[in-house]
Amino acid sequence: MTKDLLPIEAIVEKLNLPEKYVERLGRYGAKLTLDLLDDPTFPVRGKFILVTATTPTLSGEGKTVTSIGLVQGLEKIGKKAIITSREPSLGPVFGMKGGAAGGGRSQVEPAEKINLHFHGDFHAITSAHNLLAALIDSHLFHGNPLELDPDAVTWPRTLDMNDRALRHIIVQAGGKRDGANRHTGFLITAASEIMAIMTLATSREDLRTRLGRIVIGATRAGKPVLAEDLKATGPMMALLNEAILPNLVQTTEGTPALVHCGPFANIAHGTSSVLSQQMGLRLADYVVNETGFASDLGFEKYMDIVMPSSGIKPSAAVLVTTVQSVRNQGAGDLEAGFENLKKHIAIVRGFNLPAIVAINRFPNDTEEELKFLEKYCEAQGAAFALSEAFAKGGAGATALAEKVVSVIDANPNVVPTSTYAPGASALEKIIAVAQKVYGAANVKLTPQAEEKLARFTRWGYGALPVCIAKTQYSLTDDPKLMGAPTGWTLHISDVVLSAGAGFLVVISGSMMLMPGLPKSSRAMDINVNAAGEITGMS
Repeated sequence: MTKDLLPIEAIVEKLNLPEKYVERLGRYGAKLTLDLLDDPTFPVRGKFILVTATTPTLSGEGKTVTSIGLVQGLEKIGKKAIITSREPSLGPVFGMKGGAAGGGRSQVEPAEKINLHFHGDFHAITSAHNLLAALIDSHLFHGNPLELDPDAVTWPRTLDMNDRALRHIIVQAGGKRDGANRHTGFLITAASEIMAIMTLATSREDLRTRLGRIVIGATRAGKPVLAEDLKATGPMMALLNEAILPNLVQTTEGTPALVHCGPFANIAHGTSSVLSQQMGLRLADYVVNETGFASDLGFEKYMDIVMPSSGIKPSAAVLVTTVQSVRNQGAGDLEAGFENLKKHIAIVRGFNLPAIVAINRFPNDTEEELKFLEKYCEAQGAAFALSEAFAKGGAGATALAEKVVSVIDANPNVVPTSTYAPGASALEKIIAVAQKVYGAANVKLTPQAEEKLARFTRWGYGALPVCIAKTQYSLTDDPKLMGAPTGWTLHISDVVLSAGAGFLVVISGSMMLMPGLPKSSRAMDINVNAAGEITGMS
């Protein structure tokens, strides 16, 4: 594909970017410096479009492809547009879903590079996270002057790979010192609090503040210990100094793309960096931003966590759906699956945003099935358009682009809302999301979750937003429960404090923060040919 790509200079020229804001990294990539955000000649001007989806199948519904196709379609109809996208994690790349750079004629490019090491951002985040872990164990080894309780250390280690064998480990600090034979574990880098912090940071100083207030555990007296207590902030800042800069690349058709950070949406908040979004709003008239998984996950978290924190307010939401997704939610019956689509339309509207349903066409879809979906959207009063971005690129998404522009033009005074008031208690926030978004009737916490929530409240963190880690395969906490169930109970098994990111991670059911590889992983299909080209990535 690289032979058809534009040199990065051409993308820079499209955006009218001065050279002083561009740090080139190879022929097709660059990082943009944060000084751009302080330049008064680049005021905020763009309309912000969130892309979400109905409940996905195991292989996903092409939300990234549709997002990329939409930005290409917007450019084809004469609009200045840019996409702000997440960086792929190696977990899914070598696991179940494969690459996360789009596909077909709608990808962010160079896709193989972006899917693998890219510009090293994930490695920097992994290193910063593990440096803090190493400083904790070093502190315990060298006398533990902070009186840190080894059994109360909550900061794990991280690795950007699906590796279930590392979920629970024992580390040996040496001899009989504090922390010897301490139980800990690994989580995947996309679930690291430092990934969340990088995604939400609005400046280097904000990043410094957030890193310093990370809570890594408690003293023997039961008081929180912060990263700044270990003097860890400075060295972590050094490791993240380049990673904080958003990455400029392009789509398959040469449309500008900012690809930066990559938290998952089932176990984190699932969106690109606030810095990339702020830049996009200054560089284009339309900014397309994908949120992970369905509207009950990444989309809800954007509206309840990212929007209040960043001040970035969407103008509309695109809801991607497919025949296979709807049929899967109806246990094989397309019409029965409409309840799931109806619920996701209602979720978007519940945040006071207009919804445009993008029907992503798959090769085996029949005209009859597609028309059936369109008629249902029409009956719900929802705008809709067919998207064929995978096969046709921007040309296959011009109808969607025109629909999005017309809906935004018809709704110029949208005032998006959140699920709960900022001053509500953590439990009230959990209940609000469970009932208003998921459709649950009740919430039940384990004794462990109740105790930890009470402890975090005593420490002064009880008013933080909640980031609920929940299965992506159902609106409920049971991945096998399809449709749009009501009258069920959301089960909360644990609560984790992310004080630096500024939210409480509320774990529902048996969600794993370190996934495992499937029996037949995508890794088995990936190779390099004699010409040095990577194959089997998408």
